[in-house]
Amino acid sequence: MRVLGIDPGLTRCGVGVVEGVPGRPCQLVGYYIVHSDPGDPLPLRLLHLDRALERLVADHRPDAVAVERVFSQHNVRTVMGTAQASAVAVLSGARLGLPVETYTPSEVKAAVTGSGRADKAQVTAMVTRLLRLDAPPRPADAADALALAICHVWRGGTRAKVAAAAARHPGGR
Repeated sequence: MRVLGIDPGLTRCGVGVVEGVPGRPCQLVGYYIVHSDPGDPLPLRLLHLDRALERLVADHRPDAVAVERVFSQHNVRTVMGTAQASAVAVLSGARLGLPVETYTPSEVKAAVTGSGRADKAQVTAMVTRLLRLDAPPRPADAADALALAICHVWRGGTRAKVAAAAARHPGGR
């Protein structure tokens, strides 16, 4: 199963792609950061994010998309931008009829580190280790996106989803 994980952000959106099956180590396919200029009007920033995610989904042909669920923060302006970016991320998978799942930050942390209270450094270290990378993915948004994809493979990679993916891609990639 190939999963595209998205750590939504309006200024910096992390995207990570992995392949794997539940219970086995995942393989890195790639990771990216989509930037938008805070000085641009909101509609243009969202359009830029939408087009970039559309290209990444088309390029990588994932079987599913995993998006970090927006949670309440103290800064309402930040949470609004993140929520808008999250909606664009969910739409990027839904537009192509892909299964889209959202995960809370604590679900993702627990899946990759064993603790829902892990900090960013611990998540990055475990992603680096789990994917057997020579260097940590930078910035942290990229590591978070990869963690989302790994979490989905391990937690959301049900038999039905794996079977559906195999049916769409007979003989592998």
